[in-house]
Amino acid sequence: MSLLERGRLVAWLPGRLRNFSRVAQLHLYSNSLRPTTAGNIMIDLYYAPTPNGHKITLFLEEAELAYRLIRVDIGKGEQFHPQFLAISPNNKVPAIVDHMPADGGAPLSVFESGAILLYLAEKSGKLLSGELRERYVTLQWLFWQVGGLGPMLGQNQHFSHSAPQTVPYAIERFQVETQRLYGVLNQRLGCSPWLGGDHYSIADIAAWPWVNCHVRQRIDLANYPAVHNWYERIKQRPATSEAMLKIQLY
Repeated sequence: MSLLERGRLVAWLPGRLRNFSRVAQLHLYSNSLRPTTAGNIMIDLYYAPTPNGHKITLFLEEAELAYRLIRVDIGKGEQFHPQFLAISPNNKVPAIVDHMPADGGAPLSVFESGAILLYLAEKSGKLLSGELRERYVTLQWLFWQVGGLGPMLGQNQHFSHSAPQTVPYAIERFQVETQRLYGVLNQRLGCSPWLGGDHYSIADIAAWPWVNCHVRQRIDLANYPAVHNWYERIKQRPATSEAMLKIQLY
């Protein structure tokens, strides 16, 4: 039985495109899949409720793109299923399939959260400045997140909460690095309203889901006031509320 046949799929329109308040859910199976489109966009998001997965739902809601969530149960090892590996060879979520790529060709799959954010920003023309300097400042902070903030905070959470045995050196090492990275983030946000500059962007979307786990990282945002202010501003955005609601329901 295929991943799609076993999986639960939920087709969503972005919250602000719906004219009803109750969240619509549609359970589909592989023999009855039909594209869900809005503005000639159709994105399948292979997803698990992780910070990296949340990045993509935040973007899709913010950009008002129609998408379909396909839950990959990593606890059951579905990320190793051949059907999923054809989309994400590194057996990690998230991954997307764009059924309507700009070149008009066959469906296009993209894996790695940073690459997905960049792809969707370029596809939609949203959340990535076209101005040279702001664009590359944004990309620097996007790569900082995927290369540093995410991996280090992930190791912090693993050794603090999930490791089969207590390793004091690892706990201390990743806690110190987490504090350093929050300091870097605080310094940047102390002199700029958003990571990329004057506009909310994919860099902010990439970082926020990891900062949303600050309690598990033993981080008090009161010690990082610029981060705290930025965190609350993103939390209060309508698209963030929509994305987090779907995460809770799903």
